[in-house]
Amino acid sequence: MQLVERRVIKSNHSAYSKIDEMCFASKSLYNSAIFNVRQAFFFGGKRQVPAYESLYHLMKDSEEYKALPAKLSQQVFKLVAQNWTAFFAALKEFYLDPSKFKKKPKPPGYLNKDGRFCLVFTEQATSKKQLGKSLIKLSSIDYCFETSVILGNVNKYCQSRIVPKLDHYVLEIIYEVANTEIKPGDSIAAIDFGVNNLMAITSNVPGFQPVLINGRPLKSTNQFYNSKRATIQSRSRLKTNMRLKKFTTSRNHIVKDYLHRASTFVINLLAEVGINKLVLGKNKGWKDSINIGRKNNQNFVQIPHAQLIDILTYKGAVKGIDVVIQEESYTSKSSFLNKDFIPTYNEKPQGWKPSGKRVKRGLYVTNNGIALNADVNGSYNILVKAFPKAFGIGDREVLVTPRKVNLEGHAPKVVSPF
Repeated sequence: MQLVERRVIKSNHSAYSKIDEMCFASKSLYNSAIFNVRQAFFFGGKRQVPAYESLYHLMKDSEEYKALPAKLSQQVFKLVAQNWTAFFAALKEFYLDPSKFKKKPKPPGYLNKDGRFCLVFTEQATSKKQLGKSLIKLSSIDYCFETSVILGNVNKYCQSRIVPKLDHYVLEIIYEVANTEIKPGDSIAAIDFGVNNLMAITSNVPGFQPVLINGRPLKSTNQFYNSKRATIQSRSRLKTNMRLKKFTTSRNHIVKDYLHRASTFVINLLAEVGINKLVLGKNKGWKDSINIGRKNNQNFVQIPHAQLIDILTYKGAVKGIDVVIQEESYTSKSSFLNKDFIPTYNEKPQGWKPSGKRVKRGLYVTNNGIALNADVNGSYNILVKAFPKAFGIGDREVLVTPRKVNLEGHAPKVVSPF
C-alpha cells in the first residue's frame, strides 16, 4: 500500500525560486507535448497519436526538453501519455454508456501560459545517500527536505512529486508499506456524513454508543471564508487577487487539518472496539443535484466529504479495517428500529413509504413514538443496507442515544485578509 507525506513549500523557502522556475519549465514542456499529440490526433486520428517512446524521440532535442533534467522531462511525457490513454478509455466508455457521463469527454488541453505543472522525481532522481538519513534531496534542487518517515526495508521510497498550488508548492513524498491483514470477524461500523454533525458513527457491536463528531468548527470556518471572499472579490485588483489566494490557502489548510484530526479519532476508536468493517454512506453525484436550501447547499457542498472518505479509507487499511462504500438513498427517511425496507435510488417500489418521520431538525420519530437522533438513524440504516444480517434476526437492541465529540483543541481561525 502506498502512503503520502506532504510538506508545504512557501514563497519564503530557500528552494522556492528554483522550484518555481522548474515547474514553469515543466508547464512549457507539457504544453509543447500536448500540441504535438493534439495535431497528430486531429489530423490522423487515434492511430497516429504518438506513444511515450515516440514522443520522447520527437522532442528530445527541443529547448523545452533540455530545460529540465532528462529524468524529469521523461516523467512529463509519461503524464501526457497517461492523460491521453485516460481520454481514449473514457471516450470508449462514453460510447458504450453515455449515461455515466455529464457530457462527452474532451481531449487533454493546454495549461495556462503563465501556469505551472508538477515535477515527478523517481528514485533515480533522488539522492540515495540522503534517503538513508530520512532526507529527500531531489535532482537540481539544492536543499534537503526532512521527512518523518524512516525509509528503508519497511517503508520503501517510491517517488516524490512537487505540486503547484495557489500561492505555494506541496512536496509529496510517496512511500510503500506492507499491507495490513484485514481483521476477521463481523464487527461492523457505519458513518453518515453531514454538516453540523460531520460524522455520525454507529456499530453492531453490543454496547457501542453512537458517536457524533462535531462539524460546527468546519461550518464556522467556511461561513467566515465565504463572507470575506465576497468582500475581496468586489475589489477586482491584482493585489486583491493575491490576497484572496493566500486567504483561500489558509482556509484549505484548516479544513484539511480538521479532517485529519477527525478521521484519526474515528479510526483509533474503531480499532479499540475491534471493528473490522467500516461502511461509508455516499451517493453518486450527491453534491451536484442537492436541494436542501441555498444556505444548507453551500454548507454541505463546501465540506470535502470525498476527501474525508479517502482519508478514512487509507487510515482504516493501515489498522486492518476494510472500508466499504454504500449507496445511501432513503436511509434518512426509513426507520431503523422498525426495520423498514430501504429501497435503492430509482428503484423505489410503488406505494413505498417509511414508517417514521423527521419531526424537526435532528430528530426522527418512529411509528410507535420512539425518538432518536436523525443522523444516528441514518447511520444505522447505512449499516443494514450494506449488511442486512448485521444485527441478526431478533430485535435490534442497540444504543440510540449518542455522545457528542468535540475534537481536542479548537480548529484555528482563518486569518482575516484585512
